[in-house]
Parts: sequence; structure tokens; C-alpha cells
Amino acid sequence: MKLTINGKEFEAPGALSVTALLAHQQVKMPDMVTVELNGEILERQAFESTVVKDGDRVEFLYFMGGGSMNLTESQIERYSRHILLPEVGGKGQEKLLAGKVLLVGAGGLGCPAGLYLAAAGVGTLGIMDADVVDLSNLQRQIAHATPDIGKPKVDSAAAKFKAINPDVTLRTYRERLTAANALGILRDYDFVIDGTDNFASKFLVADACHFAGKPYSHAGILKFDGQMMTVLPGQTACYRCVFTAPPPAGAVPSCSQAGVLGVLAGVMGTLQATEAIKFLLEQGDLLTNHLLTYQALQASFRKIPLKRNPKCPVCGEAPTLTELVDEEPPTCACKPGERCPV
Repeated sequence: MKLTINGKEFEAPGALSVTALLAHQQVKMPDMVTVELNGEILERQAFESTVVKDGDRVEFLYFMGGGSMNLTESQIERYSRHILLPEVGGKGQEKLLAGKVLLVGAGGLGCPAGLYLAAAGVGTLGIMDADVVDLSNLQRQIAHATPDIGKPKVDSAAAKFKAINPDVTLRTYRERLTAANALGILRDYDFVIDGTDNFASKFLVADACHFAGKPYSHAGILKFDGQMMTVLPGQTACYRCVFTAPPPAGAVPSCSQAGVLGVLAGVMGTLQATEAIKFLLEQGDLLTNHLLTYQALQASFRKIPLKRNPKCPVCGEAPTLTELVDEEPPTCACKPGERCPV
């Protein structure tokens, strides 16, 4: 008996019900399939009683979230837990697959963010970092492993992201973000995650996203504390609305000087990934006009309301910063063992 299934001829072993045909064709997740038989949609309750005949034309259609999906069976299985969510569905998963997110930094924040974005099926991930993997990174930078020591972080991270999900297109930039290269790189992305570890870079990411009009998630971690905010340039409070300029040298130590709880990077990085996914899906409330703080020892979150600052040097009423500049990174003046002023 010959059938045409999804446009291809198929030799059936004999009379089969639609239910048996689904099983014979090894259709994954049959509960998410709509069957069209000879141009007519077949009611699900008729699958068992309907027997296909020689010459029948059968189409297996996947419907979810308000429309048919252009996903392969493998993708439908991989992303099934997303697709089952009404807020995501097949159309939402297609948005993720079409999305492009840039990770500036493949360290403590960028690693967990990238791993979850890759797993979620974000179609294109850019990874930007000039450093190589160091032994001291492995306490918190979970995309890197002991055999990766000495390798470029972008290559190490890209290999782990690809291993999780071969659907993802990876672009690597083994360089630091600068005033010269920022706008050219950012223009290709929908959302930016700031996973940098110094104030000069954080201000540059924020300024570049403002001038490029790119939404971004800022996060920072130190000791047992984390903070983050999401910015829609020109619409919400930006990083400089809150922190107008980098702190002076010696005012704030780095993680290498003061230490950081490794798992804290995972908490904040996965929250940044969540913001990127929500933005691509156009679902939920982004963390805009708020600064979220997390204190690990107290297991406490605070959500602090923010407003756009009319005196902001970037997005205020009379901006004084009208082009990108490279800030000189301030360094902590404390000696090893000395208490750093925080």
C-alpha cells in the first residue's frame, strides 16, 4: 500500500490506523501533532478508528501557541518543555531560534548565561573575551574545565555551548570591547549581556548599547553580593543614570582582590539569561527601572525602583557624553591582606 506522507511517497506494510501510522513513522511527541488526511483535518478522537488507504495523502502538522511551527521533529523534542508553555509555544521557540545575543565576557557571568541561552535555543550567540582560561577561573566560570587552562575563553565557551546545542550559531571575538570596535559588533545583535568584570568595561558596554540602541542586561558581583538591571536605551533608566562615572582608583576592589562566592556568578548570570529570553519572547516584565540586589549570606533579594536621571551624561536632557570613549580601568590601591574600603 502506497501513501504520501509529508510530500514523500511511503510504502506501508498494510492497513494501519492513524494512531498506528504515527507509531510506525516514529513521530515524536504525537500528542502535539495534528493530522491532515487528504486535505481534511482529522479529529484527534478519530485517530484510532480511521484507517488509511492506498493512495491517501497524510500530513503531520505541529500546532502550538497560535500557529504552526517551522521546527524539525528533533527540535520539537529538544524544546518540548518550552513549547508546552502557553507563553512560549512553537512561535515563541521560533523567536528564540531567530534571536541573537552578545555575551561581553566569557567569565563568571557569561558562562552560566551562555550555557542556558544555548540550551534554550537562542539561535546566535556572540562570545567576546580576550583572556585565556586560568586555574583560578574554574571556581565560578562553569563553561571552562581543567583541560581548558591556557585556552582562549571564547574557544572553550563556544565548545561547551555547541556541545549542549548544535542548533546554535556561535560567533567568537577574541578581543576586548573598545570604543573603536563596539558599535560595529553590537549592530548585529538583538540583546547584549554585560558579563565584564571591571568598571571601565561596564561603562563602555552601557554607553555602546545606548549609542547602538541595543537593550542590555547589566550585572555585577563581589564577595557575597550581586546586582543587576535591564536597560532599554532611550526608554528606561540607564547604567549612568544610577552610576554617573567610574569610581576612583582604590574605592572598590575587584573579585581577584576581595574574593567572590563562586555560585553567586551562577545566580546572577542565569538571571541575565532570563532577561534576554523574556526580551526575545516579548513576554513578562523586564527588570527595567529597577536595580535588583542579591545578598547570598542572607538569601535576600531587594528590588530598588529607579528613574531616568535628567542629568544623566548619556541619556539626560543635556548629555555631555556624545561619543564612545575608552575609560582607564581604576585599580585597587590596597595591598594583599589589607582591608579594602567598599
